[in-house]
Amino acid sequence: MTTDSLNEPLKISLLGTTAMLFEAPGVLDLPNQRRIWSLARQVETWPGIKEAVPGMSNLMLIFATPPADIASLEAAVREAWDAAQELTIEGNLIELPVVYGGALGPHLGDVVAHTGLSADDVVQIHSAPLYTVYALGSHPGYCYLGGMDPRIAVPRRKVPVLSLPGGSVSIGGVQTGVSASCGPSGWNTIGGTSMSFFDPFREKPAVLAPGDMIRFRVERVVK
Repeated sequence: MTTDSLNEPLKISLLGTTAMLFEAPGVLDLPNQRRIWSLARQVETWPGIKEAVPGMSNLMLIFATPPADIASLEAAVREAWDAAQELTIEGNLIELPVVYGGALGPHLGDVVAHTGLSADDVVQIHSAPLYTVYALGSHPGYCYLGGMDPRIAVPRRKVPVLSLPGGSVSIGGVQTGVSASCGPSGWNTIGGTSMSFFDPFREKPAVLAPGDMIRFRVERVVK
């Protein structure tokens, strides 16, 4: 049994009769997320499991049919998590040109005010890392990224924005991500990219997948 499973409780909850959510203990980092990917690969082959969908430090199991013995399934998931090793995925590297600030980044000033950094510093810090796509979710094609510098972490907005365009680059807490389509958001939008991340008419609708890597390239900063 792993150290984290001894120190922190695993959280497993039912989502009606059609799904189960497994929430992993430990910190939100790449090694932990790689174990989530590994667990997903294993569990999706089990009888009665229609799909295993990785989230941020969690895994949703969608049932083909409601399990007859929930307790046994929960025990099997816990055992599989304790035995799970990190799964390294050799994903694609995608460079995204981003316009920071202005109409595409209406909350850049809020990030500046919260962190005490200059707009140029926020942009430089945000665009410096090579980010890993931890999971897709929220809406089709949306990517949750890992690897953001904690110096620019900002709480989610108290009042969500009702409509942001697809391609919006935002910060929520210690995470950053890119919207795939127009919609509401409670994150702080600091820029935008013209890349299209989801098209239901393509053979592969979502451009990104867990394990892909993203680098933000500063196209310009509008102050």
